[in-house]
Amino acid sequence: MANEAGRPEKGALRHADGKRRCAWCPADPLYVAYHDDEWGVAVRADQRLFEMLCLEGAQAGLSWLIILRKRANYRVAFDQFDAEKMARYGKLERKNLLLNPGIVRNRLKVDAFITNAQAYLKIRERQGNFSDYIWQFTDGKVLRRRPLYLSGIAQSTVQSDAMSRDLKQQGFRFVGSTICYAFMQAVGMVDEHQRYCWAGNRS
Repeated sequence: MANEAGRPEKGALRHADGKRRCAWCPADPLYVAYHDDEWGVAVRADQRLFEMLCLEGAQAGLSWLIILRKRANYRVAFDQFDAEKMARYGKLERKNLLLNPGIVRNRLKVDAFITNAQAYLKIRERQGNFSDYIWQFTDGKVLRRRPLYLSGIAQSTVQSDAMSRDLKQQGFRFVGSTICYAFMQAVGMVDEHQRYCWAGNRS
């Protein structure tokens, strides 16, 4: 079976443990754990949502596995994503971050984390929490899809378009629609495990 471009369609693949998983999930144990335990699972905690939004932005131009392997380092480097601390980072903190081999040493991305912390705090101050703000883009609901093939997993949607526009207006950076949609999948606003993937069949 092939799609219109002539490429083979990829359904959920069986791993060595006998479980079928989404075709995008390699056999790397860290990635398997992420797929099984996190991807598509609804997150409502403000700090966790903020962390994932930052990390999805850090992924831009890279693979998620690179960021996943560095996630523990990111948490240490950015004070466990304590936005109040991050928002006060000055020249010394920025310099140290750019010298830190445990994270992606990209000046624009490091600066974006700090800018995003400031924008995040403004939303929390205005609305009381970040979760309600973020989840408004799906009306507070988990959007579930079960594409049969990998090609059926979306790259962006009208919801991610709306989120991207609004986040940019709020002062966030590295929040294009594709990044926003990956974030929505990661925090379970969208549950898009492929059909026959065991994790998708849990819900």
